[in-house]
Amino acid sequence: QVRLVESGGGSVQGGGSLRLSCAANRRIGFMAWFRQAPGEEREGVAAIFSDSTTNYADSVSGRFTISKDHAKNTLYLQMNSLKPEDTAMYYCAADDYFRGANIDISEYNYWGQGTQVTVSS
Repeated sequence: QVRLVESGGGSVQGGGSLRLSCAANRRIGFMAWFRQAPGEEREGVAAIFSDSTTNYADSVSGRFTISKDHAKNTLYLQMNSLKPEDTAMYYCAADDYFRGANIDISEYNYWGQGTQVTVSS
């Protein structure tokens, strides 16, 4: 079993930055960030694979950076140039196996509880 604990969310003005963290209780190869705004479906934001390659949603490409500290089993999401439309609950997801590169919820079996990000205009 994998336990994922997110942290780092908060409130920030538009144009600001936040860094989210996701601590896993063991090493796991495939990890990603998703977000869900009220009344919306959960959407993929960024993913990092076991070979350290990454993939981003078009809406965050160039503004967000996903990274992983293998020694600490911790996933990060550096979010810059934040916009009000980035406001959502952000979730960490993980899986031991590669199930696809589309940053889709079907590709991950383990989920954290989420951390709220609120961006004001």
